[in-house]
Amino acid sequence: MSLWKIAWRSIQQRSLASSLTAVSMGLGVMMVVAVLVAGSVVHNSFATGNQLGFNVVVGAKGGRLDLLINSVYYLSRPIENIPWSYYKEFLPASAHKDRKPGKYAGYVLEDDPDPNTAGLAIPICLGDFLGDEKASFRVVGAPPEMFTKLLNSKFQPGGEVYKTGDFATAVVGAEVAKHLHLKVGGDVVPMHGGVGGEKHMPFKITGILERTGTPVDRAAFVNIEGFFLIPDHAKGHVEPVLKPGEKEQMLTTPVPEEQRECTAILLRTASVDGAPRSLTALTLVPTINKENVAQAIQPVQEISVLLNTFVRPVELITEVLALLVVLVAGIGILVSIYNSMSERRHEIAVMRALGARRNTVMTVVLFESILLALGGGLMGWLAGHFLIGVAGPYITDYTGVQVGFLQFSPTFELILIPALIALASLVGFLPALSAYRTDVGKALTATP
Repeated sequence: MSLWKIAWRSIQQRSLASSLTAVSMGLGVMMVVAVLVAGSVVHNSFATGNQLGFNVVVGAKGGRLDLLINSVYYLSRPIENIPWSYYKEFLPASAHKDRKPGKYAGYVLEDDPDPNTAGLAIPICLGDFLGDEKASFRVVGAPPEMFTKLLNSKFQPGGEVYKTGDFATAVVGAEVAKHLHLKVGGDVVPMHGGVGGEKHMPFKITGILERTGTPVDRAAFVNIEGFFLIPDHAKGHVEPVLKPGEKEQMLTTPVPEEQRECTAILLRTASVDGAPRSLTALTLVPTINKENVAQAIQPVQEISVLLNTFVRPVELITEVLALLVVLVAGIGILVSIYNSMSERRHEIAVMRALGARRNTVMTVVLFESILLALGGGLMGWLAGHFLIGVAGPYITDYTGVQVGFLQFSPTFELILIPALIALASLVGFLPALSAYRTDVGKALTATP
């Protein structure tokens, strides 16, 4: 009979105590799996925020993280706007009446025919919300180019991006549509300042975006031209008193540029003279920041700061707590096996009398510890993923982060089994040593 089988039989003889010990280990591993996998998904969710197609964000002077959270993750509230004329500084000559390119047009080169090097400048406007008391979603005013050129968005069947001339139209993210039961052809009605605020004019939904696992899922986008037509969303623009039949005309007349402002500009800098796109950004950002009008940030750098400042410390605390639970469970294995030693001295003495060496007895006890740890660990691993799968829809509803049963933390889960074996060997050493030192004569004499 193999030593593994002998260890397994020993566990079966103390099935209740062994099961409880394995369950305690399983609970510890379940916590570790749930915490680390959820943390990994959240970390990746933030990290993918820099993969939305732009590498520079320009906004009003203020906190750099505020600008990142508002313009990339559509969270929090924007502080100030920047003039529309400043946005036009990033546009080529064709966008200006005097046919002179904007001051920063050379950094984006929107007319570059090569899609791999072409830059873009996309203005966005924030301020309104959509939703209910359970969850609210940001309403973002954006031009159609945000979906066709910047995000390369894909739509759910039957949907498409709104057209430039259709002012009162909208595109909604997958999570918004799911939560609010929205469909193509229906309406969204932005609310000013938050849920319960003043309701604005309705926007007809032309498309629902496919789920991306990014902040886009939790935002509703309205045509930026329609956004400006909402009362108090452009300087000096108030809701006109309309006569019958004039509403349609109002919805096709754009607000003059002099009255416009935007919350941020999403830039995809060009690869100037074959230099890396990032090098262009490194030149542009400090140039903008020297001025008093706006500030520029690189999302990659700010996301790194965000993760290291806020996310990583929370992850570290939860990881330490979860590992402590596993350590306590390991001590439980030690106590369980060690306490059983007094009952097993006769059994060990018989094994020794039948020719088993001290090392063999010691190895059986270590194998028993390892089997308990691995059995409990497997149950905990499955339970951890099951917990994530059950909680996933709720996490997605409230945070937009997609979490499911089949999501993994590869780095951790690859070392899970070796770590459990190491822990089991460590905590099983003391009872194994006790078994090693068992005096055969005394044990046989002391037991009936």
